[in-house]
Amino acid sequence: MHRSLPVLVPMLILAGLAGACQSKPAAPPVSANAWAVVNGREITRDDVEKAYQRTQQSSQAVSDEEAATAKLALLDELIAQDLLLTKARELKIELPDTELDAAYVEARKNIPDQAFTQELAKRNLTVADMREGLRRDLLVQKVLEREVVSKVTVSDQEVAAFFEANKAQFNRPEDAYRIAQIAITPVREPRVANRTGNDASTPQEAAAKVQMVMERLKGGASFAELAADFSEDPESAPRGGDLGYVPLSALNQAPPQLRDAVLKGTPGSAKVVSANGAYTVVLLVGKDTAGQKDLGMPEVKQAITQGLRTRREQLLRAAFLGALRNDAIIVNLIAKRLVENQGKLPAVGPSAPGTK
Repeated sequence: MHRSLPVLVPMLILAGLAGACQSKPAAPPVSANAWAVVNGREITRDDVEKAYQRTQQSSQAVSDEEAATAKLALLDELIAQDLLLTKARELKIELPDTELDAAYVEARKNIPDQAFTQELAKRNLTVADMREGLRRDLLVQKVLEREVVSKVTVSDQEVAAFFEANKAQFNRPEDAYRIAQIAITPVREPRVANRTGNDASTPQEAAAKVQMVMERLKGGASFAELAADFSEDPESAPRGGDLGYVPLSALNQAPPQLRDAVLKGTPGSAKVVSANGAYTVVLLVGKDTAGQKDLGMPEVKQAITQGLRTRREQLLRAAFLGALRNDAIIVNLIAKRLVENQGKLPAVGPSAPGTK
């Protein structure tokens, strides 16, 4: 009897585990078209394809591997978007038709009707597809504005403390321009510091990426958020692309395209500068004249306040999205299938869990 215990105990443990496995409810079935499941809601291949068609550079041919990489990144964005849209429903946040109409008109501004129709046809999209994508983006912005932006505060004491600690920055020997950037290169970067890990590695990917960024800016997305998510400059991406104030003498030594984008730009305007397959989306934030500044100048206080707000918004946004993901059940089916197929994207969506 005593000798049988070492054998009997493991058998009892295994029996208990088997019983536990048998009692576990089966995973809910998913369609063959599902690429991910978020809290039981499917994100389908069609969803990803439409997002891809909205953002890709239609004139650029890409390889299957490049397209798969871009779609995998888009799927991760759609997962985050799904979580935020669910939050919008919980908060009873709605988007009036008038707001959507206005945003749609702004997004296609200066594009002739015929050219717009032809471009939609090339991308196999409809006006309804474009409006739905814009609607989702705007709702996401509303959620972030309520749950992140509105909760960030900067006190006068904090502004004063920053000024005292950085007084030398406000004594300018010459005119300076505050600039932000989103850097996109056609080569693999040795270090990627943006929040999504997104890195264009070919001229085609870079061209598609800069178009996606510009379309989101036209749709009202925050420049700082896009820079933090997609810029490939490891130094400025974590700061929302902020390069601080650049002296006029330094700008005059920059490439002519970049220099003119700043010197001839207007505050708040973003322009694309390209060279050798690389792109820089340049935002002119503002201009500061030479001389000693003090905290009594409205532009000084505003600049400090905005800088502190931007840092805190980025931190709170990352934490907010991380918390949403922690509370969710997310299954990235296509990522699993890509690993199984050694990087080859299947022609159809993955089968339901447990099927062959």
